[in-house]
Formats: sequence, C-alpha cells, structure tokens
Amino acid sequence: MALFNKLPLQLAIASTLAASVTAIAAEQPAENTAKDIEVISVTGTRRSLRSLSESTVPVDLLTSRDLASTGQLEISQVLASQLPSFNYPSATLADGTDHAKPAVLRGLAPDHTLVLVNGKRRHAGALLNLGGTVGRGSTAVDLNNIPTSAIKRVEVLRDGAAAQYGSDAIAGVINIVLKDADEGGSVSYTYGEYDTQMAGSPQLLSTGTDSEGNLSFAKGADRKLNDGISRTASANAGFSFADNGFINISVESRNNEPTNRSGIDQREQYSRDANGNLDPREFDFDRYNHRFGKADIEDIAVFYNLGYEFDNSLSLYSFASYSNRKGNSAGFYRRAKDSRNLTEVYPDGFLPEIDTDVDDYSFAIGLNGETNDWAWDISSNYGRNDFALGVSNSLNTSMGVNSPTEFDNGALVYEQYLVNMDASNTLDLGLPDDVFVTIGAEYRHENYRIKAGEKASYITVLDEEGNPVAAGGAQVLAGFSPESATDKSRHNVAVFAEFDTYLTTDWNVVLAGRFEDYSDFGSTFTSKLASRYSINESLSLRGAISTGFRAPSLAQTSYKSVSTVFENGIPSEVGLFPVDEPAAKALGARDLDAEESVNMTAGFIFTQGGFSLTLDAYRIDIDDRIVLSENLSGPEVEAILAEAGEVNTQSVRYFTNAIDSRTQGVDIVATYSLGLESYGDLRLSAAVNFNDTEVTHVKENPAELEALGDSYEYFARREITRFEDGTPADKWNLSATWDFENFQTTLRATRYGEVVDTSSTPEGDEVIDAKWITDLEVAYRPSEQWKFAVGANNLFDQYPQDTVSNIGYSDFNQIFTYSAFTPYSLDGRFIYGNITYSF
Repeated sequence: MALFNKLPLQLAIASTLAASVTAIAAEQPAENTAKDIEVISVTGTRRSLRSLSESTVPVDLLTSRDLASTGQLEISQVLASQLPSFNYPSATLADGTDHAKPAVLRGLAPDHTLVLVNGKRRHAGALLNLGGTVGRGSTAVDLNNIPTSAIKRVEVLRDGAAAQYGSDAIAGVINIVLKDADEGGSVSYTYGEYDTQMAGSPQLLSTGTDSEGNLSFAKGADRKLNDGISRTASANAGFSFADNGFINISVESRNNEPTNRSGIDQREQYSRDANGNLDPREFDFDRYNHRFGKADIEDIAVFYNLGYEFDNSLSLYSFASYSNRKGNSAGFYRRAKDSRNLTEVYPDGFLPEIDTDVDDYSFAIGLNGETNDWAWDISSNYGRNDFALGVSNSLNTSMGVNSPTEFDNGALVYEQYLVNMDASNTLDLGLPDDVFVTIGAEYRHENYRIKAGEKASYITVLDEEGNPVAAGGAQVLAGFSPESATDKSRHNVAVFAEFDTYLTTDWNVVLAGRFEDYSDFGSTFTSKLASRYSINESLSLRGAISTGFRAPSLAQTSYKSVSTVFENGIPSEVGLFPVDEPAAKALGARDLDAEESVNMTAGFIFTQGGFSLTLDAYRIDIDDRIVLSENLSGPEVEAILAEAGEVNTQSVRYFTNAIDSRTQGVDIVATYSLGLESYGDLRLSAAVNFNDTEVTHVKENPAELEALGDSYEYFARREITRFEDGTPADKWNLSATWDFENFQTTLRATRYGEVVDTSSTPEGDEVIDAKWITDLEVAYRPSEQWKFAVGANNLFDQYPQDTVSNIGYSDFNQIFTYSAFTPYSLDGRFIYGNITYSF
C-alpha cells in the first residue's frame, strides 16, 4: 500500500501520543523533572548556538552518554539501535561488503547520506558494493572506522541539505563531533559473546541412509551456540598545552571473532562409486561447512582533536585519524565433487575465504578568526581509504594442481582533498531583524584507483581452441587484472550562501543556495528554504523545501572487472564495465548524470517541562537515480560484445540513470524526563519512522537493447522491489533510562517492520515479518571514577522466520537458515560486560 494511504493512520498515532503524553507532562511539576541539559546543534544551519527546539529542520542528537549506554561496539550499530530512520542491515556472503557494511537513512541509498566530522566532509570508502544487498551499487563512508571513544556527540540532520553541504546530502547529514576536553579521560574494556539458540535450525545428531540408499539425517532440538567473542579496549585523554591549547586523543581496538548461523548441508559431498554407493566419508563429514554470519574483524583506530587560541583572536584547529581493519569472511563451500574443486588439492572440498586489509587515513587543519566583524574559517582536509583484497583457502581451478591456495587480488583506493572557506556576519538588510549571512567556497579533488592483483588471482587458462579449461581466477573472488586497473581523478568548485533571519519575533526563515561545477559532468545549482513559526512558548511549526543532487561517484564511473562464473557447470565471463567502454556503449550505456532531488518536510515541535514531541512528515523525489543494470547475456549480447572487442565476455552490466523514485514518510520523536523524588530520575523516549519508497518510473530500454527484443531488460523486477521493500516499512525505538543512586538501568525495545527479500518472481519473494528486539543494560558506579556494566542485546534471542518454513525447502535454504535481508543482527542474543575507569 502506498504511504499516502497510510498517512492518516500515522498522524492519528502521533496525535494520540501527543495528547496522552502531553497530559502526563502537564501534571508533572517542573521542579520534579530531571536535570535539563542544554544541547546545542550546529547541523542544519550555519548559525551556531541554536538549541534543538529552535531548529527549522529535524535533528537528532546523541551524546557520549547515549553512546556508552549500549553494548553495541560500532557507531553504525549504536545509531541503528537509537534512531528509527537509520538502518544498518545484515550483510553476509556479500564479498567485501561483509567487512564494511553500509548503513541507510530513510530507506535511501548509503551514498545519499553525507557524513561530516567536526563539520568537515568525511571521505568515502573505496569499496563498491556489488553483492545482492541493501546498498547495491553504492560507495559509502565507513562509519565504523570512527571509534565511539572519540565521539563527543552525533548530530543527525533528517532533511535534504545539498544546498548547504553539497553532493550526497539527499537523505540527510550525519555530523560526528569529536571530544575536545583538555583534561581527564577514561579507559574502557568490553567483553561479550553470543549465547543463542537458532530458532528453526535443528542440531544434526547423526548421518545415515534411508531405505533407498540415500542420505538421511537424525535431527534434534534447535541448535545452541556460543561464539562471536568480541573484545573492545579503548582509551581517551585530554591535555592542555601552552595555556591556550588542548589536544584530545582516543585509541580503540576491537577484535570480533566470526559467528556462524549456517544450517545443515544435506547435499552429497562426494561422487558415488561405480556401483552407485555412497562414499563412506559422507557419514563423518562436518555438514556445518559454511560460515553464514559476521566476519572475523580486527580493528585499531587512533584519533586526535586539537585546538589552540592565539593572542590575536585567531584559533588553530586540527584533527586526524588512522585506522586499520583486517577482515576474513567466507563464500560458498565447494564440495569435493564440485567441478570447481581439485581433489588432489582439497580431497574433502574447501570453503574459500575473503581477506581484507583496509588502511584509512584522514587529516584536517584550519584557522578561524574575525576581521571587520566577519567571522571567517579556512580549512583543508585530506582522506584516503585503501581497501586491499585477498583470497585464502582457495584455488584457481584452471591452473590445476599448480594453483596457489592464497592470492593477492589487488586493491581499491579512494582519495579526497578539500579546501573550504566561509565567512559570516550579521547584516542590516532592511528586514525587520538583522540577517545572519554566510558565504563560502569549496574546492574538492578526488581520485579512484584499482590496483591489479597477482596473475594467478585473475588468469583463466584456455585450451587449444581458446575456451576456459575450468573456472579461472581465485575461487570466491577473482582478482583485478591489468585490464581492470584504473586511475581516475576529477575536481569540482562550489560557492554557497546562506541567509538566516527573523521576519517577526516568532518567525524564523533560512534561505540557502549552492552552485557546483564538476570537471567530469558539468554544473548544478541547488537551493533550500526552511522556516519555523512559534505559536507559543510550547508549540512551533516548521517546514522546509529544497533541491538536491548527488554526483556519480568515481567508483561508479570508472570501476571495471571481468570474472569467470560457472553456472550449471558452464563457464561464462561476466564483466562490469564503465559507461565509456565500447562493450558498455554497444549495449546502450550513456554517460552518467547527477541524480536530482526535491525534498519537502513539514512538522511541529511541542515542549513542556521535561516533555518534548516532534513530528515531521517528508517526501523525497529523486530523478535519474544511478543504479547497476541487470546482467545482460544471451547470443545477441555475445555477438555485440564480440564486435566491440570483448570476444570472451558473455555477460555485461553497467551503471545507468535508470529510475526515478519517491520516498515519503513520517518521523515521530517523543522524550520525557521526570524526577522520581527519592527514587531517582527517569528518561523516557519513543520514536517511530514510517517509510515508503516507490520506483515511480523506469526508463525505456536504450535503443541498442530494444532492438534485441522483449527478453532484455536493463533494470528488472528484483532490483525494483529491493528498492521499494528492502528496508523496514516502519521502525519503532522505545527506551527508558532510570538513574537511581549509583545504578543506571537502560531498557530499549526496537520494532523492525516488514522487509521483503525479493526474487525475480513474486512467488519467490521472502516476506520477513516485523519483530521486536529488546536490549537491557545495568550499570553500577561505586565512585565517580569506576563504572561496571552488564547487559544483553536481543535479550529474548529473537530470530526472523527460518527460510525453510517461510518460503519452502531447497538445499541452500536449508544451509542459509535466515535471509540476509533481515534488518537486525542474525546472530541472536549477545551478552556483554564492561569496565570503565574515568580520570
């Protein structure tokens, strides 16, 4: 059902919530409320020192206290557990995406959200997500490279902001503000593991044969597991220097062991003998032979944040980071009798593994001051993400027994360099109130490189007739060949202005505009108008309308890869080509344009005493969305590719501006703080996001494909439905934090709405029902320095419906018990303990 038809129900829910909680708030004396802590937001307007209740657009703010009251170990998990419009879907068996999972805001693509650190643009990751997951075809900022120990607060702007901050800010902006204390600090250690029972996945007791001589299996109760041990150690300290300076340093190390939620592999693993009898090894074989779950990840990150005030009112600031991540995940098990296996190397088959080694760097330096009443800021920042890929416990089948079992697949590298200047002042422009004016300019340079791997990682050995003798390249993930290697750069220049004023004492208006010119696709202009009107001290109305854009990423315009894929024992070469390659052009590829958007939001803010309620309805129309085409294959395609010089390639896909979409929904956030007299303080929060995305238009096949007949579609049902139903239709976050004497208890319940794991036909769709996930933490502070906490995420050990009972039995549905499109963790209950010492 379209969201338009749901809006009356959602608004009714909001009205009921407002009426009921407002009544409670009205009865609560002001002196009994918990301590009010004024929080200031700098996201959403360039005028600083504005409280959240005065914002013209919806902004969520999470303090370091909010981040610390959860057992989640990564910032993406923390945000997903506390913000209903933010989702961090599961990703497993998705190549490098297992190691750098993308997050989404308001159900849009991961690269529709701009990430800032201390108000400066953060560089994106180098990985291009190509698996069949949420965020397919996107590159995104890897939030998990930023340790929570370094974060002072997180501001999430839920509104289009391209006119203020530039490309990517269609869904919103996440601004991560680093700690800036010049003294004190903390040391923390968290240990946890999964203690779970897999609903719908029975334990294998023994393997035997049935009356017809086929394999049979004795099964017990649902499988119980303890795995996925996580160890996180962090330290943060602030120091003053030279009287007017500070430096704040954070170090964090995370070691997350893998989890495995695979089911029983009931397939025959070995070829039968000449008489048709089963191989005796079938009865001792470990049938939990896949790894379906979290990757094995080791992270280390170092951040600093520095500031110094000179005597002449100038201020110097700088912040920088380095992080390294080593990851290991698995692919599909190759059985002993598989055509991709060599029994001389792996007599019992093998599970190929993907290894990553990711180095991430950033450095920013800036100077600000005041000249002739103009407050100015000039800064430069650099970021680099180096994503090295490798394969182990594998082989290149076409090389035979001479194949290595470990491979260097090459690397992806993204670099970004920026220079930013802005100045602001309050001017009398003849309006009822002075106008706060900001003007500025920005230069950005980007570079994207693909480095070739070792020859064995990509080569396919051919026979005398030029056909592959077997699967080529490293099994599970082929390396980058020299033909795939690329080194592409571009730059853009932007100028922007923002005007913020009060037309009356109760009516605030913000107007912003931005012009950008890119070296590779041209220029664009975006604008924004936002307003807030105070009806009285408690109630305000607000709304905004803006245009936006997202430039195609360098990865989308320059990524090239060709690999050998075996399907039903038949090899084929599958290529992903840039749009300017002859093979892509011959099948209808066109130069990529920027995505263009129109974002509208309208809502209200109600505050009274310790109670606050906000409701914001939104609509985001995006034209020319950049998507990855279907795999185009068939005799006609092969003939066209041969003419284009790709003689050995049978299938092609490319990026294209194929669709228009509309996303609309409602965000409702209510908070209530109250004092319980001798029983401490209680903070309550209820937040919900209703969200619906519709693909409103799919462009006609290009003429090159149209000439081949109706059987060719360059963007088909599966991907359309993934856009529309791949993230929850609604998400609820309820929380209560009770502070009593030396104890703090935090209870959270999150409801993830329905999600669909789509197929090429409606009959194959897997509908994942809504589910409540409950988290609980109890912390004890015997002194101001020490804190001890224990908790459980997914306290009641909830799983989605197992795939077998949901859509029917098949071999791989038995092995992969749950859909990887599940919007919450597939690993069950996580129990943890934490010790923190503050000084």
